[in-house]
Amino acid sequence: MERLSNQQILDAGLVEWRRLAQGLHARYSIPNYVVAAAFVSAVARVAEADNHHPDLKLTFDVIDLSLCTHEDGLWVTQKDIDMAGKISEIAREYGLVAQPAFVTQLEIALDTANEDSISPFWSVLLTGSLDNKIYDSIFDPTGRVPAMWFQGTSEHETPRQRWHFDLWLAPEVADERIAAAVAVGGSVVDDTQAPSFTVLADPDGNRVCVCTASGR
Repeated sequence: MERLSNQQILDAGLVEWRRLAQGLHARYSIPNYVVAAAFVSAVARVAEADNHHPDLKLTFDVIDLSLCTHEDGLWVTQKDIDMAGKISEIAREYGLVAQPAFVTQLEIALDTANEDSISPFWSVLLTGSLDNKIYDSIFDPTGRVPAMWFQGTSEHETPRQRWHFDLWLAPEVADERIAAAVAVGGSVVDDTQAPSFTVLADPDGNRVCVCTASGR
């Protein structure tokens, strides 16, 4: 199935959903657990009928959903667009309020020149299996730990920082979040690739990338 570009995803008009690292994400506020449970049950029936199942996480006052096609990678395809539209319609039926600006995804990035030799270690340690590496990333299929990906680099001596976070945000809130981090002592290291990603550093110099799907 065709992998959709960011522009194709935007053209689908899914106003309640945002593309983050791999898939589509949505968040809805819930009035109570009873309504949330009914919503989840309705989504489950549609997902089972279409044989395309979103990930769902229900917490105290919100429910988070993500959609991604798992065939030959982790991509957004028309199957995800169609399911997202159906879920949005169900959410409206149950009176749920979308909060698209609050979707987030955290990835852990490791700079390495030796991806092939170190990735088995991290795959079995984080997920308990060698089978959860897809291309340059390790994904826990149950979502217990963040995704980890290997950023190719030249050989270098420690103590150069090898680890950093990639924090994926909805595009409309990225600038505000960056400004808030700078206001409490952070600094912008590199914004030449913004809005795709902006490199920040904390007061000790530890770096993090604030990423969006825009500009990719």
